Amino acid sequence: MFGQPIFRFDLLGFEVKADASWLLLAMLITWSLARGVFPSLTPDLAPSLYWWMGIAGAIGLFVSIVFHELSHSLIARREGIEIKGITLFIFGGVAEMESEPPSAGAEFRMAIAGPIASAFLSLVLYGIFRFSELAQWPPSFQAVVHYLSWINGILAVFNMVPAFPLDGGRAFRAALWAWKGDIRQATKKAANLGAFFAVFLMILGVVSLFTGNIIGGLWWLLIGLFLKNAAGASYLQVMTKRFIEGEPVSHFMTAEPIVVPSDLSIKLLVEDYIYHHHHEFFPVVDNDRLIGCVSTREVKTVPRSEWERRIVRQIMAPPTGENTVKADTDTLAALKLMNTTGKSRLMVAEGSRLVGIITLKDLLKFLTLKMELEEGD
Repeated sequence: MFGQPIFRFDLLGFEVKADASWLLLAMLITWSLARGVFPSLTPDLAPSLYWWMGIAGAIGLFVSIVFHELSHSLIARREGIEIKGITLFIFGGVAEMESEPPSAGAEFRMAIAGPIASAFLSLVLYGIFRFSELAQWPPSFQAVVHYLSWINGILAVFNMVPAFPLDGGRAFRAALWAWKGDIRQATKKAANLGAFFAVFLMILGVVSLFTGNIIGGLWWLLIGLFLKNAAGASYLQVMTKRFIEGEPVSHFMTAEPIVVPSDLSIKLLVEDYIYHHHHEFFPVVDNDRLIGCVSTREVKTVPRSEWERRIVRQIMAPPTGENTVKADTDTLAALKLMNTTGKSRLMVAEGSRLVGIITLKDLLKFLTLKMELEEGD
C-alpha cells in the first residue's frame, strides 16, 4: 500500500513510520496555517512568527494523528489482533492490521478508540487554551493550542461518520455483524455506505472547484477517491479471506508450469521463453530438481551485449522462503507472503521437486469469478 518510509521509530512496541506523501501534507498544513489560519486568528504578528506557528501546528497534528492511531493499536493488541505498525500518509494515518478482528465486539471497541482519543485530546487542549487566555500567555501559543483543539475535534467527528473504512463505518459494520452474524454482508453494506459518502465528497469537491475554492475542492476530491478505493479494497479483503483461507495452495496453483534449464543463455531465455510465452517469471529446473527462478528483473541487470554469453545460472535467484511455498500451505498465507515481498508469483515445491506455480493474477481472477457468482447470496 505504501512506499519506502522517510523515517520510523518505535512507540510502545509499535513501529511508527511516515510515508513520503506525508511530507506533502506537512508542507501544505504548514503553508495553510502560516498564510491563512493563524494570521486571521492573531493579526499583526511578525510574518516569520506565523511560519514558526505553522511548523508547530503541523508537528502538533502529527502527534495528534499518532495518538489517534496508537489508541486503535493498543485496543487491537488487547483484543489479540496483530498490528504491523502505524503509517502516516497524505490522508492522515492508519494502524495496519495483520488480520480482521475476531469478533464484532472487538471491532467496535477498536473502532471507537480513535475518535474517543481525539475527543479527549481536543478537550484537554481546549482546557489549556482557556487557561492560557486567563494567564495571558503569548497570543502565538494560544492560537496554536486553539487550532490543535479544533482539529482534534474535527478528527473525532469526521471519523465517526458511518462510512467504511472510517472509524464510524467500522463501528457500523460491527453493529451489523453482531446483529446478523455475517461479516461479509456487514462489510458489504458498510462499504456501500462508505462508497456513497465518498461520492458525496467528490461532488462537494467539484462544486468547490466551480465556486473558486481550488485547494479545498481538490482535497475533497482526493479524500473521496481515497475512501471509495479503500471501501472496495476492504470488502475485497473480507471476501478474499472467506474464499481462500484454509484452502491449500495446491487448489489454485498451475501444475507443470513452463521451466527453463540453468545453462540456457539469457538471449534464448528472452527470445524463446519471455517473448514466446509472455511470462515474466520462470522456475529453473535441472534433472527434475528445482534450483532457482529467473525473471525479467534479473535479465534487466545484464547489458544486452552480454546476453549471448551469459547463462541463466549466473543471474537466477535460489529457492527461498520468499519465493517458494509447499503445496499444503494455506493460500491466505501465500497471499500475505506476496504482499510482504512484493512478488506476484511463487513456486510450489515438495522438497527439491517443483510441483507448480501460484500467481496473484490467477488468484484475483478466481476471486472475481467467485464474487460475481455469489453476489446475490
